[in-house]
Amino acid sequence: MEKGNALSRLKELLASGKARLQPLTFSQREIWETSPVKPSDPANHICSYFEIKGPATVEQMKLAVARVVERQEAMRTSFLPGKERPLQIIRASGGEPAVSFRELTEQEGQPGAIEGVMAEGFFEPFDFLNGPLYRMCILQRGPEDWVVAFTIHHAVGDGWTLGAFVGDLCTAYILGLREAGRQFGDMKGVRDALEPLVMTHSQWGAAERAQWKPVEIAKHVDFWKDRLSGSELLWGDASFDGDKSERLQRWVSEMNEDQASAIRELARQNGVTTFNVLLAAFQWTLFKWTGKDDVVLGTPVANRTKASVRETMGYFSGVVPLRGHIDSRQAFADRVKQVHEETMDAFEHAIPFAELAETLGEPKSPQQHSVFDTRFAYQNHPMPEISLPGVSTKVRVISTGTARFDLACELTEDNGGFEVVWLYRSSVVSLEDVHGLNKLFQEVLTSVCSHPEITAAAAMNV
Repeated sequence: MEKGNALSRLKELLASGKARLQPLTFSQREIWETSPVKPSDPANHICSYFEIKGPATVEQMKLAVARVVERQEAMRTSFLPGKERPLQIIRASGGEPAVSFRELTEQEGQPGAIEGVMAEGFFEPFDFLNGPLYRMCILQRGPEDWVVAFTIHHAVGDGWTLGAFVGDLCTAYILGLREAGRQFGDMKGVRDALEPLVMTHSQWGAAERAQWKPVEIAKHVDFWKDRLSGSELLWGDASFDGDKSERLQRWVSEMNEDQASAIRELARQNGVTTFNVLLAAFQWTLFKWTGKDDVVLGTPVANRTKASVRETMGYFSGVVPLRGHIDSRQAFADRVKQVHEETMDAFEHAIPFAELAETLGEPKSPQQHSVFDTRFAYQNHPMPEISLPGVSTKVRVISTGTARFDLACELTEDNGGFEVVWLYRSSVVSLEDVHGLNKLFQEVLTSVCSHPEITAAAAMNV
């Protein structure tokens, strides 16, 4: 649809009450105001897939998606360009669900080939004005063997959103079968109905704007100016050399259950979280690799402390800068406790990142992210445990590399261990560098778990 016709159609929808306009949330503003890539860049897509083995039909799945769309306004949201910043367009009805179907050949269904098939949809741009900003492709490998690829734009979704979507989708699917006359006994993780949400995404956004008035933000300004004063990007001038529209590369490693158990035990012994142990070890790794003892990282926070938004799809998450000064003579046991205190302080003073960047006077640059160029994340977003009669499901998230940084390390709990995903801009960090960083990171963790009293200088000789 041409832009002129789309705007004319939008005016009709607004006049009839079939759509309404809402300001951006603070989280959405971060995409438009501080990111070095355009909001429409496919690097802002969140991609996932889930495997289904059991009896199902494409029509049943489409009906289930339609139910979820009606419950979740994030799946009915698009964006209207504006002079200062865009507005959200929230439609009262989702219309035809954005679901496609493809029957795979035997060759396409192979593990390596199917990822390429899914990638076709993962990186296709969305229509920001007309929406929707999600798509689902149902891939059939066999009579009762399905792979469902789901893509949603970061402006209307985050990591937690995927769990909410899967939970709603499975419930909607079973409700549809029950209405068709199928009877089921007790099922794990499936609700009896899809009740209206306690709080919608736009209601949360309104509450957030009411909370973060200028007077409230001002209470935290001095903390951040002091905390980040004199900080530098980790990769220095290299951050200006590459094309920031360059898609981040992805390489995956893992830590087994024994390694993860040792990390959790070290955290318990020191009265800190698993995240603190991983973060402190990652700071030491970067200290060794770059020679810099002043490390600033960005880390995501879920922003879902209230039960009222646990089932709501949308972009709630924020980002908090964490700065660490490395003393090579300090024992890791002491360092991790210091990291714990520093992290607690940062989270206590956290404000929306768009406001933080503005407070610091950081100009938006098409060449770099302001404040930090390296991301560290410990992903433990809850995925619903669902048990359906005669059906098995498995959900996987694919980190696509939101191109707002040069390097990222993301750890996700996986069968008692950790999946370690490295995202990197190859014009700044090579694959060989990533292999070396991963090896060093795991060696540092092994060393500190065995000898918590070890110093950074000693650990660097591993």
